[in-house]
Amino acid sequence: MARTIQSLERAAAMLRLLAGGERRLGLSDVASALGLAKGTAHGILRTLQQEGFVEQDPASGRYQLGAELLRLGNSYLDVHELRARALVWADDLARSSGESVYLGVLHQQGVLIIHHVFRPDDSRQVLEVGAMQPLHSTALGKVLCAYDPVAHSEVAEAEREAFTPHTVTGLGDFEEILDLTRARGWAADVEETWEGVASVAAPIHDRRRMPVGAVGITGAVERVREGGELSAQLVAAVRDCARAVSRDLGAGRF
Repeated sequence: MARTIQSLERAAAMLRLLAGGERRLGLSDVASALGLAKGTAHGILRTLQQEGFVEQDPASGRYQLGAELLRLGNSYLDVHELRARALVWADDLARSSGESVYLGVLHQQGVLIIHHVFRPDDSRQVLEVGAMQPLHSTALGKVLCAYDPVAHSEVAEAEREAFTPHTVTGLGDFEEILDLTRARGWAADVEETWEGVASVAAPIHDRRRMPVGAVGITGAVERVREGGELSAQLVAAVRDCARAVSRDLGAGRF
């Protein structure tokens, strides 16, 4: 059985204690409830306070949960709400396009796939929920970089790896792609990440009109392109899906 870290267990117990019962607890209350020495309890509470997970009332000296926990909780809910709102629309997009559909969000320095709908045929496919994709070369990543300042900063400061001869790595050229993405409302990846594969993606916004993710289709180049150009029908389908999910999140019309 894997060993656990006692200090983390105690910190988690404190957060659970503060989350239930009385709104605020004193140092003695916390120490007594968890069977800890006051010095030990105080050290853990101070660390949690420095990280924003716990706040101390200046007047009474009592402790309560901090705003950082609320922020993390909202982030968790946002991702799961996004996925829940997108389920039906992503299924519809897979059926209408005949291609795989991916829903991605910014995570650390890449795109985290939070939902994946298989291409509606009998081919063997692997579920990619939880997989990470690069920001600079994928259609999902370009959309996030174009609309999310945090994603833009991440990709601008990172080394942009050339996955294929078509990958754009120069910052100036990449910025031009982001300008084009914002101008037309969608991004593309034509063999920039994987040879023989092309993708189209569009941004999803929430009720504050903030970018919260991207949705896109991925398929063989010969299916996604028509006469050397990306299929206008597929681009329209992806954009319609992104708008529908955005509306369900309260963004209104775009």
